[in-house]
Amino acid sequence: MAGLLDSFKFDADGYLEDPNLWTEDLARAIAEREGITLTDRHWVVINYARSEWKAKGDAPTLRNITKNTDVDTKELYSLFPGGPGKLAAKVAGLHKPTGCI
Repeated sequence: MAGLLDSFKFDADGYLEDPNLWTEDLARAIAEREGITLTDRHWVVINYARSEWKAKGDAPTLRNITKNTDVDTKELYSLFPGGPGKLAAKVAGLHKPTGCI
Protein backbone atom coordinates (compact mmCIF):
# COMPACT_ATOMS: atom_id res chain seq x y z
CA MET A 1 0.00 0.00 0.00
CA ALA A 2 2.93 2.35 0.62
CA GLY A 3 3.52 2.56 -3.13
CA LEU A 4 -0.02 3.81 -3.62
CA LEU A 5 0.66 6.72 -1.24
CA ASP A 6 3.63 7.76 -3.37
CA SER A 7 1.31 8.53 -6.29
CA PHE A 8 -0.56 11.25 -4.39
CA LYS A 9 0.38 14.65 -3.00
CA PHE A 10 -0.02 15.27 0.73
CA ASP A 11 0.55 18.45 2.73
CA ALA A 12 3.13 18.72 5.51
CA ASP A 13 0.62 17.28 8.03
CA GLY A 14 -0.21 14.25 5.88
CA TYR A 15 -3.57 15.43 4.51
CA LEU A 16 -4.42 14.68 0.87
CA GLU A 17 -3.99 17.87 -1.16
CA ASP A 18 -6.87 17.11 -3.56
CA PRO A 19 -9.81 15.38 -1.84
CA ASN A 20 -11.36 14.68 -5.26
CA LEU A 21 -8.65 12.09 -5.94
CA TRP A 22 -9.57 9.99 -2.87
CA THR A 23 -10.46 6.31 -3.27
CA GLU A 24 -11.31 3.57 -0.78
CA ASP A 25 -7.94 1.93 -1.51
CA LEU A 26 -6.22 5.20 -0.71
CA ALA A 27 -8.19 5.36 2.57
CA ARG A 28 -6.90 1.89 3.47
CA ALA A 29 -3.32 2.96 2.68
CA ILE A 30 -3.59 6.18 4.74
CA ALA A 31 -5.15 4.24 7.62
CA GLU A 32 -2.35 1.67 7.46
CA ARG A 33 0.22 4.50 7.53
CA GLU A 34 -1.55 5.82 10.65
CA GLY A 35 -1.60 2.37 12.31
CA ILE A 36 -5.32 1.75 11.82
CA THR A 37 -7.03 -1.31 10.34
CA LEU A 38 -10.36 -0.16 8.93
CA THR A 39 -13.57 -1.86 10.05
CA ASP A 40 -17.21 -1.32 9.07
CA ARG A 41 -17.48 1.19 11.94
CA HIS A 42 -14.60 3.24 10.53
CA TRP A 43 -16.42 3.33 7.19
CA VAL A 44 -19.55 4.77 8.85
CA VAL A 45 -17.45 7.77 9.92
CA ILE A 46 -15.42 7.99 6.69
CA ASN A 47 -18.48 7.84 4.43
CA TYR A 48 -20.29 10.41 6.56
CA ALA A 49 -17.26 12.72 6.48
CA ARG A 50 -17.03 12.39 2.69
CA SER A 51 -20.74 13.15 2.23
CA GLU A 52 -20.51 16.21 4.50
CA TRP A 53 -17.48 17.44 2.58
CA LYS A 54 -19.33 17.00 -0.73
CA ALA A 55 -22.35 18.89 0.65
CA LYS A 56 -20.55 21.66 2.57
CA GLY A 57 -16.93 21.76 1.42
CA ASP A 58 -15.45 21.07 4.88
CA ALA A 59 -14.70 18.06 7.03
CA PRO A 60 -17.33 17.60 9.75
CA THR A 61 -16.60 18.36 13.38
CA LEU A 62 -16.53 15.68 16.06
CA ARG A 63 -19.87 16.88 17.37
CA ASN A 64 -21.36 16.78 13.89
CA ILE A 65 -20.18 13.19 13.41
CA THR A 66 -21.53 11.96 16.75
CA LYS A 67 -24.81 13.84 16.32
CA ASN A 68 -25.51 12.57 12.81
CA THR A 69 -24.23 8.98 12.92
CA ASP A 70 -24.67 6.16 15.41
CA VAL A 71 -21.00 6.49 16.43
CA ASP A 72 -20.71 8.07 19.87
CA THR A 73 -17.76 10.07 21.18
CA LYS A 74 -16.18 7.18 23.09
CA GLU A 75 -16.32 4.91 20.04
CA LEU A 76 -15.01 7.67 17.79
CA TYR A 77 -11.94 8.04 20.03
CA SER A 78 -11.39 4.26 19.95
CA LEU A 79 -11.71 4.16 16.14
CA PHE A 80 -9.46 7.17 15.54
CA PRO A 81 -7.21 7.46 18.62
CA GLY A 82 -5.44 10.68 19.58
CA GLY A 83 -7.39 13.19 17.54
CA PRO A 84 -10.45 11.58 16.00
CA GLY A 85 -11.64 14.60 14.02
CA LYS A 86 -8.27 15.14 12.40
CA LEU A 87 -7.51 11.45 11.90
CA ALA A 88 -10.94 10.67 10.43
CA ALA A 89 -10.57 13.59 8.01
CA LYS A 90 -7.08 12.41 7.04
CA VAL A 91 -8.27 8.86 6.27
CA ALA A 92 -11.31 10.26 4.43
CA GLY A 93 -8.94 12.23 2.20
CA LEU A 94 -10.14 15.60 3.45
CA HIS A 95 -8.25 18.66 4.63
CA LYS A 96 -7.64 19.29 8.33
CA PRO A 97 -10.97 20.25 9.91
CA THR A 98 -11.34 23.92 10.73
CA GLY A 99 -11.15 24.56 14.46
CA CYS A 100 -8.76 21.65 15.10
CA ILE A 101 -5.52 22.66 16.74
